[in-house]
Amino acid sequence: MSDESTVTAADTQDTAQDTTQDTTEHTEDTAKDASADLRSRAAELDAADGLAKLRERFTLPDGVVYLDGNSLGALPAGVADTTADVVARQWGELLIRSWDESGWWTAPERIGDKLAPLVGAAPGQVVVGDSTSVNLFKALVGAARLAAPGRTRMLVDAATFPTDGYIAQSAARMTGLTVVPVDPSHAAEAMDADTAVVLLNHVDYRSGRLHDLPALTAAARAAGAITVWDLCHSAGALPVGLDEHAVDLAVGCTYKYLNGGPGAPAYLYIAARHQAGFDSPLPGWNGHADPFAMTPAFEAAQGATRGRVGTPDILSMLALESALDAWDGVSVEAVRAKSLALTDFFLECVAAYVPQGRVESVTPDEHERRGSQISLRTENAREVMGELISRGVIGDFRAPDVLRFGFTPLYVGFADAERAARALGHVFG
Repeated sequence: MSDESTVTAADTQDTAQDTTQDTTEHTEDTAKDASADLRSRAAELDAADGLAKLRERFTLPDGVVYLDGNSLGALPAGVADTTADVVARQWGELLIRSWDESGWWTAPERIGDKLAPLVGAAPGQVVVGDSTSVNLFKALVGAARLAAPGRTRMLVDAATFPTDGYIAQSAARMTGLTVVPVDPSHAAEAMDADTAVVLLNHVDYRSGRLHDLPALTAAARAAGAITVWDLCHSAGALPVGLDEHAVDLAVGCTYKYLNGGPGAPAYLYIAARHQAGFDSPLPGWNGHADPFAMTPAFEAAQGATRGRVGTPDILSMLALESALDAWDGVSVEAVRAKSLALTDFFLECVAAYVPQGRVESVTPDEHERRGSQISLRTENAREVMGELISRGVIGDFRAPDVLRFGFTPLYVGFADAERAARALGHVFG
């Protein structure tokens, strides 16, 4: 056999190496093309976004993609000046006069009315103050006292945020009810003539799953039960429609999508039809019909004011009032439309950048079942999130294996979504 016709092992190895290199280069070129396409589309989507300019209403660090607004919202630009005025002038100069002259005393109702349109409530039904936990306790005991006599069960979202479950158990002990855990998707089937109270989350904090507030509220009403909705992960991210859907009672925090600041006061919604009969388990002097009469007997104030307890936290409350200015001229419906577009695009980018099988979305694909976050399940989730944060993409982690990415449409854009997904792809190599 001639030398020219002999194929050696070395020749075969060289050919295989050339083929592998060609394939690798082709894959890399394809990946670069996909990345360029997604970046280009992100730029186009941001340019067409009618809410994009709202980002100017917030103070955000340069070079950071902030996707943790479902835990703590970004700082609205006007809050620092407002807080400085509250401290230096209203407190420092006017001192106690500010309870009248600066409107401190009426802040819980005034700010409640300012927040009310964001949850679909008419004025006079939302009062701001205390924490979500305290307001939930008021709402659950108040709901049990509003319910028809003889009912014995309190249905509670089985996957609820732990504090809700703890407080439900305490409220049930106080009112003689029995807590029955339910999956919200099957809650309507569990409602019957023995059900007194139904406590549900509008959006699940871990998965981002959106529950059917209109249908579940209607089912509770048909069963004669009183509904209490936790709006912590929906208010400011999507339409709620408390009045439209005849919700009885609701609570929520203001430091997530409403950007009120760390530890900002929460709120309590008491539907107008229930206010006269709402019997708070915490009858503080601020909820008295005549607070400064200092009478030994309690007489509840009219309206949602009876949901007040003690002296309001003025510094954080007025910071919240300023933060809500970021919503001037903004419709919740427009925010919802952008939220769905952002989360759709993020999922598309994740599919393009992250090797198949490394992450699994636990957030429903269907728009009608999705809140404003995407939760991805993966191994070593804590370490993965730590690496993302080191790369300038801030989300958060929930044990044991969930990465959470919250999309706040007031300040998050499509380029942010693309960069976050690309960084996640880099973490996985």
